[in-house]
Formats: sequence, C-alpha cells, structure tokens
Amino acid sequence: MRLVLLVLGFLAGALIFGRQGDSGEAIDPAAARGASDSAETDDASLWTCSMHPQIPQSGPGQCPLCGMDLIPVSSSGGGRQDDPSRVVLSDRAKVLAKLRTVAVRRRSDATSEIRLLGLVEPNETTLKTITAWTGGRIDRLRVNVTGEKVRAGQTIATLYSPEVYAAHQDLLVARGQVDRLAAGVESSRLAARAALMAARERLLLLGVPDRELTRMARQKKPSRTISIRSPFGGTVIERIASEGAYVTTGTPLYRIANLDSLWIQLDAYESDISRLTVHQPVVVEIEALPGEEFAGEITFIDPTVDSKRRTARVRVEIGNSDGRLRPGMFAQAVVASKADDGPNAPLVIPSSAPLFTGRRAIVYVEVPNEERTTYEARTVRLGPRLGDYYPVVAGLSEGETVVSRGAFAIDADLQIRGGRSMMTRPDDREPGSWDAVLELSREQLDQLTPIVAGYLVVQKSLALDDLSDAQRAAVGLGSAIADATVDGSGKAKDAWVDLSVTLNQHTHHVANAKTIEDARMGFEGLSTGVATILHSFGNPLDVALIQAHCPMAFGSRGANWVQKKAEKINNSYFGEVMLTCGEAKSSVEPRGHLPKPVVVKESSIGPLRAGGHHH
Repeated sequence: MRLVLLVLGFLAGALIFGRQGDSGEAIDPAAARGASDSAETDDASLWTCSMHPQIPQSGPGQCPLCGMDLIPVSSSGGGRQDDPSRVVLSDRAKVLAKLRTVAVRRRSDATSEIRLLGLVEPNETTLKTITAWTGGRIDRLRVNVTGEKVRAGQTIATLYSPEVYAAHQDLLVARGQVDRLAAGVESSRLAARAALMAARERLLLLGVPDRELTRMARQKKPSRTISIRSPFGGTVIERIASEGAYVTTGTPLYRIANLDSLWIQLDAYESDISRLTVHQPVVVEIEALPGEEFAGEITFIDPTVDSKRRTARVRVEIGNSDGRLRPGMFAQAVVASKADDGPNAPLVIPSSAPLFTGRRAIVYVEVPNEERTTYEARTVRLGPRLGDYYPVVAGLSEGETVVSRGAFAIDADLQIRGGRSMMTRPDDREPGSWDAVLELSREQLDQLTPIVAGYLVVQKSLALDDLSDAQRAAVGLGSAIADATVDGSGKAKDAWVDLSVTLNQHTHHVANAKTIEDARMGFEGLSTGVATILHSFGNPLDVALIQAHCPMAFGSRGANWVQKKAEKINNSYFGEVMLTCGEAKSSVEPRGHLPKPVVVKESSIGPLRAGGHHH
C-alpha cells in the first residue's frame, strides 16, 4: 500500500507541468509551461518511468529497475534548450506547481539546536582524598562501602602504629613526672615540663591532630590503636584501603566527593565548537529520568580537540541537592545557538529550499528580466542548519529570489528533459580510492573488529525501526572508532586517519538525529565508510558479510548497506515498510577483501524519509 501511494504521489507530481482541457483530456506538459500550445503527447520521442525519471528510454516498455510501464514524455522542453540548467514556466504552470519563492535576506533571529551527548561526572573541585596521617597497620575500617556518605570529623578507620604507641607512652610518663615533681625544686619541675613538651612535639610531628593529642594526654595508659577521621564530608566514590594492610604516612585510604553539584561532560564535534560559548544556557535530559529536564550553563570548553575522536569536552555544571543524579549516567544536552546580530547576520534561505548533494546543495533561483518566469539551478554551499533556515556560505546574494517550495518538481522536470538536475551534477566530495587494497596483520585487523560489529548493530536497529537502539549503538561505535589504531604501512595509517574522521562525522549524525529518517541519512555515509574498511583493510569478523543495495532509497537514487551474509535482506532505509527490498551486490568472507563495489553518489535530497520520495 505504501508503494502504491508513493507511485500515485509521483505521478501527480509528473502532471504538475501538464494541464487538462475543458474536455478533461491530458495536454502535453509543454503546453502547461507555455512553450508550445499545439504539442500533443502522442508526439513523444522519449519514455521514462514515473518512479525512476533518471532512466530515459527511446520507446514504450517496462522500467529496467522496477518493471513499471513507461510513460511518454514530450520532446519539446520546458525551458531554453541551449541552457540545460534552466526551466521556463507559464503563469498557469507556476500556479499548478504550487511554487513558492522567497527573497534571500539576512536574519539575526535564526536559531538552531545543537545536540550533544555525554556523561554525568563528579565535580572535580569537590574531589578529596583521605590519607593516613601516620604509618601502621589498618586495624579496622569503619566505612567499607563505596557510595556511603561520611561527615566531617567522622572516624573512618582505626590504625595500629608502633611509633605512636611508643610516643604516647613517653607522653604519659612525662605527664606523671610533672605531677610528682609539682612540689619539688624549680630545676626538677622545669626539666619535667621540658620532657612533657618534647613528648607532645613528637606526637605532633607524627601527625597526631591537636584534638586527638588532648584526648591522649588525659588517658591513663597508651592506646594500641588511633583513629583516622575524615577532615571533610562527602560521598565515598572509591575505597582504596583494606583491613590488615600496612600503610605509610600519606597513603590514600578513600576518595570522596560532594555530589550536591555535578558536571555533565559533553563531547562536541569540531564543527559545532564555533557555535558554543561559555555561559550559554543548556537543557540536559538524563536517560535514567525520562521526561525530565535539568537547566544548566556551559562553564568550560576544552581549548584542545581530541585527535582521535575529533571532539572537544564541554562542561556543564548542574545542581543535585536531591541526589537523584549519579555519576556515570548517560546525558543528552540541547544548546540553543543564535546567529550573529547586525551586519554580521548571515544570509539565510528556508530549510525547504535546497536539494542536497553532499556538502553542496542545489537551489532554484528566479532569473530576473525574463519574458516568462524562468528558474535556474545553482550550486550553493550552506552552513549548519539554524532551525528553519540554512545560512548561505557561497552561491547567493542578498535580494535574489529562490524557490522555497516545489524545487524538486522543477528538478524532476529538468531531469526528464536530460538537463543538469541535481541527480546529474557531480558531488563535491572526492570519493575514496576503491582500488587501494592494503594487507594488515591479524592483530592490526582485529583493531577494526569493534567498529564493524558496532556498525552491524546500528544497521539491524534501523531495519527494526528502533531509533533509540540505533543511537545507543552509534555512541558505542564512536568510542570504538576513537580507540582503533592502524599502525601498518604509512599508506595504511594515513588511509585510516582520513577514514576515521569521516566515520566519526556520520556516527555523530546518527547519534544526534531527531528522527529515524535523519538517522538513515547519516547511516548511508557510515555504510560507505564501513564498505571502504572491508575493501581496503579486509573483513575483521569471523562471519561472512555482504554489501546490499536498495534501488528505491532516497527518492530512487539508491543506497548501499552492509549486513551479515547468513541473514535475510534487512533494509535499513525502509525498515518494516519494505524490509526485504534489496539485493546482495557483493560478499566478503572472514579476513577477505570486499570486491570493488558500485559506489552510489553520496547525496541526499533534503530532510525527507530516507526511503521516500519528494512530493
């Protein structure tokens, strides 16, 4: 049923440039564009498929991809035949196409959300270490469990120290001498007091606190054990000591922290760092507390970028007086990023205007001073999305008019006529070399095992339409990519450094996707990267894998993915809608290399469902 609806939707779009006469008979699309009022559909010299307009045929028949009957297309174009980048519309065709246009202008109120992932950690400024103030044997631990709270001044352990025992005995003897000689000659009293002060000084040098020394001086016999007290309160996050162990002066016994204030340590990719500032408000969501939000602000941004992960740490401080947050919890943060004000405000276009082809995008610009309404396809470069807008980095000027709705309909018409549509324009990403086959040792190839295994979890989750599992797997995959090293030949090492950066970007895309459709767009690039691993480095797993292809993904552009050979086709781009749509193009055995595959041009067609069509 979903497929039928898609076909009907595209057929409706194909009729945008046609019209019906009063009798209801179809008129050639060229007539709707005003190019030729006398053209008839039976004059067609070109036939194509409504679902795959990129495949023209010279006569009627069936589509070689999907088997649908071909439909006739008029040989008379809708635009100037000498300019393959332009489309000319009549006023009627413009109305039928429901086109909307908007002027390119500067906006300072454009905002976007930056989604970051991270972990809850203790506030480092509250971390304390409790140490032994003298050497000896730990007789008893009063705090045995990590996570237990302690008070300032609380006895946390008792220690047997021979040195303190002997010094305590000397102190009691000296005190007794002072008492006995209280009525004696002055010289004897002074000598006794000097001996008492020396005994006290010895105990102080051994580390006995004043409070403990006062108590020891009042005793009648020396103590066999002494108390180790915590000088500050907090929660034990690590117990280092154990009963019966011998320690020296300064040996750490416990590490504690005050958990009333916590840090959220987030990972920001280098492409997001420029939009983050200290004191920027942040809304944090904790996976263990669904539906709740915690407000904080950025207190620190790491001045360096991790060379492996390509991320910088961003710190958010957050209150935890109720103790519900715990170190180690998984956190997601949303940071609102606002465009610059005044003359530095960026040129923006609506998010519905561009048709994406990798890092570049195609927009249709209205050509001024033309007799008929004319649109020209233009390649532009856009910055990170700001809410409902994209900032224009290059390709457009302020005041120009772009199509904000209906651009794909124009592009489809241009494609049918064989013009330079988005489908025929080369992407600006230089494809990786599929010819480089590098031999690695077993140990070196094993470094890539967690990456391929993690990718397969993402692939299976998307095939099951489970966005949450796919995002969790993508987070783990990002860690595996950062930990992997390829220390083979210089060529292998350089290839891995370049590939790991690309893999990280696509993993970040999947992990931060708002919808499963958006995640599938990132998954396509991730699949290309994993296929590069299998081809250039080899299959590190102990199971055979295949590279599968779905010709209908991304508006019938097609897309590849990798899965286990022993499993049935699990289409990650459509999920349950068309789970078994696709076919195996090539396979790779354990420790083998994937044959050179047919690489699908890396492009996407806007913020739509990965397997869907534009309407």
